[in-house]
Order: sequence, then structure tokens, then C-alpha cells
Amino acid sequence: MDVILVPGLWLDASSWDDVRPALEAAGHATHPLTMPGVGAPADEAAAVGMAEWVAAAVAEIDRLGGPVALVGHSGGGNVAYGAADARPDRVGKVIFIDTFPPGDGGIIWDEFPEVDGVIPFPGWDAFEANEIDDLDAGTRARFEASAQTVPPRVPADPIRLSDERRRDVPATVITCSVPAAQVREFLAKGPAWIAELAAIRDLDLVDVPAGHWPQFSRPTELGEAIVRALAG
Repeated sequence: MDVILVPGLWLDASSWDDVRPALEAAGHATHPLTMPGVGAPADEAAAVGMAEWVAAAVAEIDRLGGPVALVGHSGGGNVAYGAADARPDRVGKVIFIDTFPPGDGGIIWDEFPEVDGVIPFPGWDAFEANEIDDLDAGTRARFEASAQTVPPRVPADPIRLSDERRRDVPATVITCSVPAAQVREFLAKGPAWIAELAAIRDLDLVDVPAGHWPQFSRPTELGEAIVRALAG
């Protein structure tokens, strides 16, 4: 199957490099994306919002022509879900990595600081211990060296969803910094912020115990978990 890989904030297509071998060994064709405006100067990034990121994923679906799977890490999960909403008949699977699908109007996060018209990587102090403790000093240094700025509108830009058939697309959440058992507790309690996840009709939760960036700390295990999700 054609698998479109959508990175989260500050990452580009190369962030999937260590995950792709497991998918390709299983016979899948991988298509990692770099989202519009990533690493661009402020004057170019200013015109890019969530709609443009979703449109880029939809354009890749249309380019490929056949059925696809969408994999979204962190904020890339919003993009993947928006693309599934736009092309529900073309998407055979959506896989969320350490994130949940947003509802209509949902955002990634609105508290990342803007610097000189773009949003740079905010540093490790911006994240909880369970998100980053599995990243050693060398991995953190490599991440920081490759991290790129993102357009200022993207993290706080509401996503627009309009086709309820998106909820018929089978989905897997690969839980990392928050274990699957805890997610199931959230689903049972039914808070509003998890309502979209609860509305998905064919949902699976899979644990890959790691922090928020398993593509760096546990890439082989993550790739194998994606392969299993695609087979399910």
C-alpha cells in the first residue's frame, strides 16, 4: 500500500528515515512529506495555515491515485485526519502516533512562542518528562540540529472537517507517552476533548512505550507497529 507519512511540528520528511525500512520491507511504498512553509522565512510562511498543510496531504493522495494509508505524528495527526475528511473514499487507514484526531475547529497548540515571524523549536523545557525522557543527549542534539521553523498560523489554526465518513475510515492510535490503558480510561469517561476519537467506528489502540518522538528513540519498533496496524 502507498503510505503517506506526515511529520509533526519542526520536522521534515527526513524524520521518517529510520522508520521507512520496516514499512518497505513489508512491501509498502512510503511517501514522507515536508509540509509547506517549514523552514521558510517569515514572509513566505505567513500565508501558510492548517488548510495549506491539509491540502498538501490531499494533493499527495490525488497524485498517487490508488488507496492510501495516512500516518501522522503529533500535529501531523491533525493533517492526516483532515486529509481523510477530504478524501474518505481513498483512505484505507489512518494511523496516529502519540496524538488523537481533532474535532472540527480543533488546533494543535496555541502557546508556542513566535520569534521573528516564525515558530522555532521551543526547547526541551517546553515538554513533559514522559515526552522526552527516552531521548539521550546525542539524539536531542541531532533533533535540534535538524529542527526547522514552522509557519506561525499552523499550530493554532483551527482545522475544518465536514464529511462524517471520516469516522468510517479504520484508525489506529499508536500510544507512546500516554499508555493505551489510560487512553481507554479517557474514552470510558467521555470528556469533550476525546469525543472525535470515540466517534471513530473502527478503532485500535497499540502501545509503543516511548516518549513523544518514537521515530527517533524507537524507530524500528515504531515501523513494525505501523506494519501491524496496516495489516489489521
